[in-house]
Amino acid sequence: MKVVIIGGVAAGMSAAAKAARLNKDVEMVIYEKTDIVSWGACGLPYYVGNFFEDEKDMIARPVEKFIEAGMNIKIKHEVIDVDVDKKEITVKNLITGEIFQDSYDRLMIATGASAIIPPIKNADAKGVFTLKDYSDGIELKKEMIKEENQNIIIVGAGYIGIEVVEAAKNLGKSSIRLIQLADRVLLESFDKEITDIMADEISSHSGVELHLEEVVEEIIQENGSVVGVKTNKGQYKADIVVIATGVRPNTSFLKDTGIQMLTNGALVVNEYGETSIESIYSAGDCATVPHFLRGNETYIPLATTANKLGRVVGENLAGVKTVFQKTLGTAGVKVLDLEAARTGLTEVEAQKMGINYKTVFIKDKNQTNYYPGREDIYLKLIYNAESRVILGAQIAGKKGAALRIDALAVAIYSGITVNELGMMDFCYAPPFARTWDVMNVAGNVAK
Repeated sequence: MKVVIIGGVAAGMSAAAKAARLNKDVEMVIYEKTDIVSWGACGLPYYVGNFFEDEKDMIARPVEKFIEAGMNIKIKHEVIDVDVDKKEITVKNLITGEIFQDSYDRLMIATGASAIIPPIKNADAKGVFTLKDYSDGIELKKEMIKEENQNIIIVGAGYIGIEVVEAAKNLGKSSIRLIQLADRVLLESFDKEITDIMADEISSHSGVELHLEEVVEEIIQENGSVVGVKTNKGQYKADIVVIATGVRPNTSFLKDTGIQMLTNGALVVNEYGETSIESIYSAGDCATVPHFLRGNETYIPLATTANKLGRVVGENLAGVKTVFQKTLGTAGVKVLDLEAARTGLTEVEAQKMGINYKTVFIKDKNQTNYYPGREDIYLKLIYNAESRVILGAQIAGKKGAALRIDALAVAIYSGITVNELGMMDFCYAPPFARTWDVMNVAGNVAK
């Protein structure tokens, strides 16, 4: 049996490594259009902010190690077409320009996603960057560490945009502006109670300004280089502009294959990682991920799900029928000195699904008052109004806040009610929590 994998980053290499271990008889070829495989894009903002210096720290395993282990990896090779009837792909060697065909018995598509560039005039000016690919991070850091580049503008207040604010702050930049089209930061992942806390944290730092409900219309340039940004509300000086307005799945080369896609191009997969075409699988930022509460047509481009669903696909490629246990979209973000995390459904999602739900939002303390480091902590629960089963949770605070979301993710998977959460036996010691943890308190006050 011949397996072809298109894309060699998180999902693709997770699948390849698992399939190779399980079935030594599988003939496998991996095509990757860059020269880097198996690396973590989540480290990019922290590399740019000089939290660590060696870009190779983001690479889990160099391509040479995979080749030494016997894997047939073709770097600098881009798959430009798939013929699903002939089970054949068309490949372009990006070094020589040669175009050739290859066949497969089973195919995995793990082509990831690319940064979206909004219709901003002069967005191609020198000094304008995105932060999605390995090379993006290297090029952006070269400019960010220059002392003369002090005016930083970030367009888009999602995960990457907020993390770039911290990167710029860590580098001591004097003027940092975060410009967001919507009226809230991270509005697709968190509800207003939590995003208001995030916004207050961002605005509390000197040299950092948050602009909400503002549209970037033009990059102002001189001699081809950025010098400022014009919006519908004003004009600001800029030495560097980072556009972080989301990603789009790299699936345009599949548009004539008949594979089911979402409107954004994400390939729809089931709990086995199978697409709508037999023998074709997908995982990672180019695909949907089966959701525990929202179904299969859910697009959540996260490294955790890419690696996990990729592993499941690898088992299925090797002939071991395995089911992905589904995601809750659990994720965390550091907002300067604040930690925030979420899991399950937001209130907005529960509304869209027509669920009869209730919510509780509380402010508490993260630990006892007599141990140094006591801070406010905020928790929101979304739960079924009839069964009282927990559907979603969001948390924000400082020391120790974000990792509490892991317990709440397990609670949702297990079908725990708010009543049970109120009496759950959580870890207690004065430096870590109160005798009644914030999660207990939220469960107990839920009406």
